[in-house]
Amino acid sequence: MRVFVLGAGVVGTTAAWYLAKAGHEVTVVEREPAPALETSFANGGQISVSHAEPWANPAAPLKVLRWLFREDAPLLFRLRADLRQWRWGLRFLVECLPSHTRANIGQIVRLGVYSRTQLKLLRAETGIEYDHRERGILHFYTNPQAYEHALEAAELMCRYGCDRRPRTADECVAIEPALESARSRLAGGTYTPEDESGDAHLFTVRLAELAQRAGVVFRYEHTIDALERAGDRIAGLRVTSDGGRVQALQADAYVVALGSYSPLMVEPLGIRLPVYPVKCYSATMPVLDPIKAPEVSLTDDEYQIVISRLGERIRVAGTAELNGYNTALNDTRCLALVRRFGSLFPGAADKSKVQFWAGLRPATPGNVPLIGRTKLSNLYVNTGHGTLGWTHACGSGHAIADIVSGRKPDVDFHFTGF
Repeated sequence: MRVFVLGAGVVGTTAAWYLAKAGHEVTVVEREPAPALETSFANGGQISVSHAEPWANPAAPLKVLRWLFREDAPLLFRLRADLRQWRWGLRFLVECLPSHTRANIGQIVRLGVYSRTQLKLLRAETGIEYDHRERGILHFYTNPQAYEHALEAAELMCRYGCDRRPRTADECVAIEPALESARSRLAGGTYTPEDESGDAHLFTVRLAELAQRAGVVFRYEHTIDALERAGDRIAGLRVTSDGGRVQALQADAYVVALGSYSPLMVEPLGIRLPVYPVKCYSATMPVLDPIKAPEVSLTDDEYQIVISRLGERIRVAGTAELNGYNTALNDTRCLALVRRFGSLFPGAADKSKVQFWAGLRPATPGNVPLIGRTKLSNLYVNTGHGTLGWTHACGSGHAIADIVSGRKPDVDFHFTGF
């Protein structure tokens, strides 16, 4: 079949790769001049199956209320006159029920384990390099209560196949010696040795190059104006090129992988996706002192911050802000990342050369992505991955290629139509 993939971020590009491997003629349509220039550009860099506890959990509502007026809060709702935000927020509260949280963790872990396996296979097949490290991910805690809560979540993740094990403060320092400077503040941690880290932007760029060699066509600088419906199918795609030329393109199947913009694209077709943009921030700094800089990828769950070593750079990313489609940098939230990192690893990075970035994560209320066919027979979605787009990209891409090809994906995940 001829398949159009809408979006050239890490999720869209991996979908294109696996669709081409399945024998389809694939074209990727992207408004930017190159792949991975929006959501996938400067994320936290983790392949983190262990990051499976959704924002929507029983402890979240009280935390959100406490953080409501804190400019540097890890999770910040900026209440707007936006029906989509309020609808999403109400569903978020429902997903905070313990039974929903447990079910969502199971979904997220199973897809994550499958995706991590697919990434390893892709790397072995292609030799692709992207500043990746196979050193595991260490979640650490400076608050004893937060650590106790994490042990409960980690135990549940282990049942679903994620080997996330408790570690004492001394064991945390043994895994990552750079934590020695914060040893007196550590309550403990959990460690997942199979997790990885790497530069999602670099991965996507190099995978796009490999995909092009395999026959995938990338139409950059093409803005998608509309999907045009005819009965129960999509009849075509209307796009505008950078030069202002309007074109009508046709394919046999269409995969929407537009991140936070996916619901806006399909809503005129009568399809409502429970996806809302969540703005996340990152700070990237050159390594100043290799001995003081962490080598293992870290997660600071209390502050919702992840730290990854990407070659000779340090990436600190995190916090979540619900503020519509606003991508403007907030100095307070940016500096909070650098301040927290500096307090844990003084002298490790050159803060004078920091580069800040903000991007929109396509989040569902329960953090479970939306992968599958819609009520229109040739329209598919692959979106809603939240902060785990990089983690779930290969698994989602392989799964959507199976679904488009009429095969059942080889992963225990709830693929649904919309």
